[in-house]
Amino acid sequence: MIKGNRHDLSEEYIALEQGEFGKGIDGLWYFRVPESGFGVGCLAKHTVTENADGTITVSPSILCTGHFNKKWHGYLENGFWRKI
Repeated sequence: MIKGNRHDLSEEYIALEQGEFGKGIDGLWYFRVPESGFGVGCLAKHTVTENADGTITVSPSILCTGHFNKKWHGYLENGFWRKI
């Protein structure tokens, strides 16, 4: 498991580093998986639970397609990324 970092977005431009997640000014949650070759994704179709410590838990699992059809599938639970 890899610890993620929360980085809320204060501008319309959505820029996150690998492993970061945060809430945009539009109220939606965004993320970037902790592996190279992937851009920023939106969690609009997921259930996001904000935990007391500021981390989030997302369900269901997150499936991303990156550059050259690269896939990442896993979970973000209590701010930790877990690839399956």
